[in-house]
Amino acid sequence: MSLLFSPRTLSSLAGGLTLSNRLVVAPMCQYASTNGLANDWHLTHWTNLLNSGAGLVMIEATAVEADGRISPGCLGLWSDDTEAALANALHRARAQAPGDVRVAIQLGHAGRKASSAKPWDGGALLLLAQGGWPTSGPSALPHLPTETPPHELTETDLDRIEAAFVSAAQRAAKLGIDVVEMHAAHGYLLHQFLSPLANQRTDAWGGSFEGRTAYPTRIFKAMRRVFDSPLGVRVSATDWVDGGWTTEETCRWATQLKALGADFVHVSSGGVSPLQKIPVGPGYQLPLARQVREASGLTTLGVGLITQAAQAEAALQNGDADLVALARAFLYNPRWGWQAAAELGGTVQAMPAYWRCLPKEAQAAFGNVRIGMR
Repeated sequence: MSLLFSPRTLSSLAGGLTLSNRLVVAPMCQYASTNGLANDWHLTHWTNLLNSGAGLVMIEATAVEADGRISPGCLGLWSDDTEAALANALHRARAQAPGDVRVAIQLGHAGRKASSAKPWDGGALLLLAQGGWPTSGPSALPHLPTETPPHELTETDLDRIEAAFVSAAQRAAKLGIDVVEMHAAHGYLLHQFLSPLANQRTDAWGGSFEGRTAYPTRIFKAMRRVFDSPLGVRVSATDWVDGGWTTEETCRWATQLKALGADFVHVSSGGVSPLQKIPVGPGYQLPLARQVREASGLTTLGVGLITQAAQAEAALQNGDADLVALARAFLYNPRWGWQAAAELGGTVQAMPAYWRCLPKEAQAAFGNVRIGMR
């Protein structure tokens, strides 16, 4: 039997959430919002992903405050207006998808990597005259030496950002979102606190492992208090730079997060330094996921250049991860999950309007499909 198409339960304070399979759509920024508002692009995008065959679909990195957006086009969940827009697009998309698919949202703050141009516009830090805004971070250290240094966050700033994460988690619960992922990876604010490359504070929020993990842990604990469904963390297991955040530190922090009620860890890498040297290749982050999984005992999502059904299945069979996440593969083929189910002998649910697209030999992979239906 295929592990990829077997159920998996994410535990939580509410008693657990069972996913119909172990295939996850990882969060992908769309840079399509205005003032943080979801729109028709998101409706179309999410409807596609919710019909992909994946058991869990994660909405893109969603900013908890306006200054925490990666770009002016990033999605937000910091106000009644952003909540209402997201609710409208998401609820309409979910109405056009199988009922067994679950939805997650990734909540984050870009920190010193905020106020950036869209990737296809170069991704550089935007000046105020270009529609940008002042950035902030744990220390007044820019991501690139040519950039304006960020404002070093004060205690008042830290309190405000904590409240923003809490408010966004509460709004997510109100929207009926099943899972929340705290974004502490890819060089954004919480990762900046973790990494000595970005965090050179000398107060309680910097220095040692305990100091550098203190603020991200504080945010997690605050979100755990208000969100009763599965809550996990996206991490960069290593900075891929000497003197940076390490896999050993990730394992140690993940173990602490489990004790604090984390339900999963989503293991990525890099993003905090332009000096990173990443050995990119198929499944290149799976060894990192395996290390974190074995050390912490947390339910682990493996991600990173996983593109083939057999590759995803092998990651589970080999114990590299408990769930497998894909991103760009779903942009290229929004029915990737259907194809994988047919190849691996799994079963997924699909909307009846799509059934007739299947060759008869593949229809057995779909629940409740009648061969020859017209």
